[in-house]
Amino acid sequence: MGTVTLGVSIAVPEPYGSLLQERRAGFGDPAAHGIPTHVTLLPPTEVDPADLPAFRRHLAEVAAAGRTFPMRLNGTGTFRPLSPVVYVKLAEGIPECSDLQEEIRSGPVRRELQFPYHPHVTVAHGIEEEAMDRAYEELADYAAAWTVSGFALYEQGEDGHWRMMHEYLFGDGPGVPAQTSPAEASATHSLRP
Repeated sequence: MGTVTLGVSIAVPEPYGSLLQERRAGFGDPAAHGIPTHVTLLPPTEVDPADLPAFRRHLAEVAAAGRTFPMRLNGTGTFRPLSPVVYVKLAEGIPECSDLQEEIRSGPVRRELQFPYHPHVTVAHGIEEEAMDRAYEELADYAAAWTVSGFALYEQGEDGHWRMMHEYLFGDGPGVPAQTSPAEASATHSLRP
């Protein structure tokens, strides 16, 4: 069997997540509906399925030791010309995200980063420059705030879409099972004998 492509991120909650996803689609980003709106903690990483149980235990331990924290989005930024990305900036929650991503990458699944870690919410990626400029300008006044209570493990399907496998809540204590969405629970059970 080959590898699976996994990622770990903080989901942007409703109504903000859908709104930013729709805006991303409106700017012409073809990947918009296949990528839930998020702040990345572990970028797309190829993982041997045999390593998945240990990685899930590691994520549960990281979450159990974690504590809720405020996150606030405000305004836009870009990685251009280095990378064709426009994003909504984090105005609050950067140190917590930085600590989390280091802890997550220190477990059984290790990943070197191509660029220094910079938490953000992508709203345009790899599209025409005019559309990138429009995303940057139209969301310049965007603001949202919420309390982060955990993070989630995602898997990229063969169709290129990312789907949540498990949600890990902060402060649940060691040994407490992670929360699983009902759809994923039924999918997970259907894969096991």
